[in-house]
Amino acid sequence: MESWNIYAVITNTNLPSSLNPIFWIERFAMTSHFIESIIAAFYAPSRKKMPIKYATYTFFVGTIGLLELFSPENDS
Repeated sequence: MESWNIYAVITNTNLPSSLNPIFWIERFAMTSHFIESIIAAFYAPSRKKMPIKYATYTFFVGTIGLLELFSPENDS
């Protein structure tokens, strides 16, 4: 969605204003996933996980990745 929006800005194409809320929701979701992946990368070594691998996983699955990382059965 964001790529489409950037392309429209570059080519001076007008998008329907009704799509603006969707773009804001998408930006919020991407920002949330990015912050979650940073948290996962920071805490992954303490749970004996590879930081980059777990951060990437958490970025794509979101809060579920953090829940798995901090679940009691994963405690060492």
